[in-house]
Amino acid sequence: QVQLEESGGGLVQAGGSLRLSCAASGRTFSRYVMGWFRQAPGKEREFVAAISWSGGTTYYADSVKGRFTISRDNAKNTVYLQMNSLKPEDTAVYYCAAGVVYYSDYPRSRSYDSWGQGTQVTVSS
Repeated sequence: QVQLEESGGGLVQAGGSLRLSCAASGRTFSRYVMGWFRQAPGKEREFVAAISWSGGTTYYADSVKGRFTISRDNAKNTVYLQMNSLKPEDTAVYYCAAGVVYYSDYPRSRSYDSWGQGTQVTVSS
């Protein structure tokens, strides 16, 4: 497992942008698939995006496709989520996660075994 810490959340108006970062500890970061999930009040945690260990493969939820971009820098042990054209329905706590995950399992939270504490994103209308 790795330790994960998210940052970059905050309050933004609809249509604005934020970039979330997730810093990982440990020398094995580059072995892991990294994912972003979110949880809004009263709702279940849902998949947002994931990226392969090399960064060559990405996977997005339909709700964020074309607006969010996931990327990683293995030299910095960091994964990013660039969020553009934000909507009020994007309001949630965003979590990053790490795991050894097959592509077909990218959207499944159970596939990941390390989680950060989360960062709040609030989009005002």
